[in-house]
Amino acid sequence: MAQRSGRGRVAPASEASPPIARTPAEKKVLETINEIVKAGDLYANVPAADGRMLRILTEAVNAKTVVEIGTSTGISGLWFCLALEKTGGKLTTFELDKTRASLARKHFKQAGVEGRVTVVEGDAHQNVTNLRDPIDVVFLDAEKEGYVDYLNKLLPLVRPGGLILAHNTNMVPEYMKVVTSSADLETVVYTTGGGMAVTLKKR
Repeated sequence: MAQRSGRGRVAPASEASPPIARTPAEKKVLETINEIVKAGDLYANVPAADGRMLRILTEAVNAKTVVEIGTSTGISGLWFCLALEKTGGKLTTFELDKTRASLARKHFKQAGVEGRVTVVEGDAHQNVTNLRDPIDVVFLDAEKEGYVDYLNKLLPLVRPGGLILAHNTNMVPEYMKVVTSSADLETVVYTTGGGMAVTLKKR
């Protein structure tokens, strides 16, 4: 069901109905996200519609290993943690800016999920080359001109059946050209929120 939003736009029900916590741990994470939003610590973060999709996709593929490029202040990481609490998985998230990385660590601790998250500071283009384990889900939400390089470096580590998620698809035409022209990949675009490409690495 959809509901009317501002200026006559029909808002999806997901926008009108916030997520409902099933467990105390889930409640703590959702409360932390709400507090971050109210405090205005929103620089370069995903809207709730995209965060909820991150959680759904991650839990649906039973992800154990998630890699995020662009931690910002940790909102997207917290959405991932909602899924990882269920799958028993871990998040490795890369952030160039020390101030944002520090805020993200604070938020992860506040939500009680710091044990599931490793924040790596510095140039992610270099630091991702240290990854060795198979990856179930990749999320790209950093500088847009770097998306193709991140894809090239991380795709070999993504397991068959794994997902590559990329935020702000309207800003990354070169990336979209790559992920929609390979027989090894299948890509759809989720247009609610900030626009997210969902790419399957075919089995």
